Amino acid sequence: MLRRIVLALASLVLVSGTATAGMNKSVVDIAAGDDRFETLVQAVQAADLAETLSGEGPFTVFAPTDEAFANLPEGTVENLLKPENRDQLRAILTYHVVPEEVPSSAIAGKTLQADTVNGKPLGIDASGGGVEVGNANVVAADVSASNGVIHVVDTVIMPPES
Repeated sequence: MLRRIVLALASLVLVSGTATAGMNKSVVDIAAGDDRFETLVQAVQAADLAETLSGEGPFTVFAPTDEAFANLPEGTVENLLKPENRDQLRAILTYHVVPEEVPSSAIAGKTLQADTVNGKPLGIDASGGGVEVGNANVVAADVSASNGVIHVVDTVIMPPES
C-alpha cells in the first residue's frame, strides 16, 4: 500500500512541469503509482504510515525519489527498513510531512519554518529561484491529491538530533 501511495504522489507531475489534479487519489495512492518512489513506498510500509497518509489530511509531503534514497550512505536504507529500526524510520519519514496543505504559491518568496508531523520544525527557503526544504531541493511541486499536496525532493531530509 505504501508503494501505491508514493507512486500516486509522483504520477501527478506531468508535461511541462505542471501538476494535474489527483482529487480522487490520496498522497499514498499517487506515490504508489510512480516508479520514482519505490523506496519511499517500501519505507512508508515498513514504518506503518500508509494508513495514516491515506487519511483525511490535509498533508504536505516532501517526497524523496529513489535516487535521493540511493545517495544515503551505503547500507542506510536497508538498515532503516529493518523492523527493529521502525521508530527511527518513522522519525525520518514524518519529518517530510507537514500537517497542512502548503502549495508553492503560499511560500513563494518566503523563508519560514514549518511544523512537521515529527514535531520538529523544518526550514523552507523559497526566497530565491527555487525552493529548498532542509538540505533538499524541490524538483517538482504541487502534485495535488485528495488529502493534500506532494512536492518531490532530491534528498532525504534528516531530522535534527534531539
